[in-house]
Amino acid sequence: MKRSKFLMLSMATIPSVAFKSKARPSDRLKKGVKVDTGKDRFDKSISLLEGDTFFTKISSKDTNGDLYVFESTRSKKGGPTLHTHESQDEWWYVLEGEFNVKVGEEIFNAKPGDSVFGPRGVPHTFSKVSEGVARVIITFQPAGKMEEFFTAISNGAMKGKSDKEQDDFRKLHGFERVGPPLDYWKKF
Repeated sequence: MKRSKFLMLSMATIPSVAFKSKARPSDRLKKGVKVDTGKDRFDKSISLLEGDTFFTKISSKDTNGDLYVFESTRSKKGGPTLHTHESQDEWWYVLEGEFNVKVGEEIFNAKPGDSVFGPRGVPHTFSKVSEGVARVIITFQPAGKMEEFFTAISNGAMKGKSDKEQDDFRKLHGFERVGPPLDYWKKF
């Protein structure tokens, strides 16, 4: 390539590079935030099912969509269906109780202090298996539309919907059901 053509091409890319760096305005917080034990970031917890409450600890709004962290407090056994996030990694950190977490073909038994990582694109699910209350921190990176999904569910978005409508709603929020819930009665 001739030098003059190279220089002209290089100069032409400068505006696009400069534009891209300013194309995503930063809506990130500019200060620290403390969320107390048993509290929600916005003082409004999310309730998915009876006995399952989510307390947002770091909102996707705080990080401009880079991260979403919540504490799930569960009184009933069980968990979600096997599913896949194409764009989010998911991480579980057990605070209280016991969970089985399936990632791919492996099932991990997780107790307080244990964590499990589920990479994006790999089918996964989890299930509360202990008696009494159990608590787990769940993190999505990047946040995607998971916080939006949980809020919509809490507001009744899936009530009365057919399986196909529920699957379409999941896909709209960036994930897909690929199998049944984990059998929490299985002993490991």
